[in-house]
Amino acid sequence: MNWKSVFFIAAVAFGAYQHQTSRPVKPPAGVLAAEVPRQVGTRQAAFDFNGFRVTPLHDFSIQARVLGVEAYRFDREASLSPVDLALGWGPMSDSEVLQHIDISQSGRFYFWRGKDLPVPQRDIERSSANMHMIPADKAIERRLKSVREGQVVRIEGWLVEARSPDGFFWRSSLTRDDTGAGACELIFVKNLQVL
Repeated sequence: MNWKSVFFIAAVAFGAYQHQTSRPVKPPAGVLAAEVPRQVGTRQAAFDFNGFRVTPLHDFSIQARVLGVEAYRFDREASLSPVDLALGWGPMSDSEVLQHIDISQSGRFYFWRGKDLPVPQRDIERSSANMHMIPADKAIERRLKSVREGQVVRIEGWLVEARSPDGFFWRSSLTRDDTGAGACELIFVKNLQVL
C-alpha cells in the first residue's frame, strides 16, 4: 500500500471519528433540566490565572441542556475562555419546544429565532443563555471541548470578573433576566459532568 492510500484511509477514519463524537445528541421530548441556575454569594478571594486577575463574584451551579458549543482560538478572550456553551433549562431543555427554534452562536453571542413559538419569548430569554467557560484545568478544558449539543451537563464554579495587566476587563452577568451585550455569564468551571 502506498503512502497516498494510507493517508486517504487515515483521513476517512479521522473524519468518521470526528463526525461520530461531535454530532448532536437527540433526546426525547420533555423538560430535561427543570431547575433554574443556582447562584449564591462567595467568600472566595481573587486569584491569578493564565495572566488574568480573576475575582469570584458568586458561587454558581447549573444543570442544563446544551443548545450549542462554540470553540474560540483567536479572539482576545480565547486564552481565558476557549469555549462558549449555549445552555437551556426549563422549557429550553425540552425537545418539543426546541424543534420550533433555530439556534446559532457567533462572536461570543447566542442567537435564536423561530416562528409560531410554543412558549412566550420572555420564557426563552429567561431559560437560556450563552455562557463563557473558563476551565480550571486542562482536563476540564478537554471535557468542555467534547460536550455535544443535546447533552445535559452539570457545571459548578464561580461567576467571575477577569482583568489583565493591559487593562482588558470582562465581567459576568449576575442575572438570568438580561439579554444582549453584557448578558452572558463568565464561569470559572471547577466541575463539569455530562449526565
